[in-house]
Order: sequence, then C-alpha cells, then structure tokens
Amino acid sequence: MHGQDTAIAWFFVIGLWLAIIFVAIATWNLAPSSGARIVLLIGGATILVLNTAAIMAMLRHYKEDRDFMYGLDIKFLDLARAEKKRG
Repeated sequence: MHGQDTAIAWFFVIGLWLAIIFVAIATWNLAPSSGARIVLLIGGATILVLNTAAIMAMLRHYKEDRDFMYGLDIKFLDLARAEKKRG
C-alpha cells in the first residue's frame, strides 16, 4: 500500500508540473507585457516549488509513520475479511 500511495503522490507532482507548464505556454501570448509574464512565471514557479516540497514532506512523514498508518489499515481489512467469512 505504501508504494502505491507514494507512486500516486509522485504522479500528482508530475501532473501538476505538466499542467503549469502547459498553461504557461498556452497563455504566454495573452500576457499584456513582459513584466506581466515575469510575474506569472514567478507565481507559477512558486506554486510548483511549494507544492512539490509539501508532497515531499508528506512522503517523508508517510515513511516515518508507515507501520502505524498501514498497520491500522491491515487490521481493519483483516477484521472485515473475518466478518465476511462469518456472515
């Protein structure tokens, strides 16, 4: 489960980067001046850096708390499976 969650988080990061780059390219000519383009690039870069850093921090905490978090999931999955066999 941890590997799958980590992979999904990285796919979100890659998707965010691709989306921001696409929007920057697609709207480049809509900016009224080069100053506006610079402001938009700085804003986009800030979003990318902060969101990437946040997801990296989240993944670090996942790794630290993996046994606790996924241990609860496994426990409840086992209980649900036992209930299904009884029921």
